[in-house]
Amino acid sequence: MTKKANHSKGNSVQFVEGAAGPLAEEMGLELVEVLLQKESRGKCLTVFVDKEGGLTLDDCEKYHKALQPMLESVDYDIMEVSSPGVDRPVKTQRDFEKNRGNVVEVHLYAPLNGSRLFRGILEDMNPSTVTLSGPEGETMSFDRKTVSLIKPVIELEEEDFEDITFDEAEAEDALGEEMEEETEEETEESRE
Repeated sequence: MTKKANHSKGNSVQFVEGAAGPLAEEMGLELVEVLLQKESRGKCLTVFVDKEGGLTLDDCEKYHKALQPMLESVDYDIMEVSSPGVDRPVKTQRDFEKNRGNVVEVHLYAPLNGSRLFRGILEDMNPSTVTLSGPEGETMSFDRKTVSLIKPVIELEEEDFEDITFDEAEAEDALGEEMEEETEEETEESRE
């Protein structure tokens, strides 16, 4: 639904944050980020929220229904409410506290010693620097102005897949049946 434009793009995001933040708190959620981007389907307003223990689809739906009437003056075509996901970028002090001691990737705007990507354990983050502990125990510090993204590394272990069963014979049978069906369809088409 298209809204009447009373705000510039920057002011719109600030306006949405002003409405979305207090509403999120009231509903037991955390406002993570607001994006307003032009896409092929129109202007998309995306509001990222999170909550302790994880966000449900029901949480997103309730929040969307409560927030939408508050944004009548904002110009957008589509509004989405979404979770930032488990690999949510580290942007705020709260994000840092959640990720302290975990493995992260630091992406830089420009190469440093030939690389734009560094991986290590997140040790410290303040307004001016980000500090990692490297694989050899070395300390790596980066000026925040040079950092484009800090992102948690999701490492999966074998036990994460224990509940997933894979029967190779069943997979081969299914693939064989699918190929037979395609061959039969091709044969029928060539007869016509």
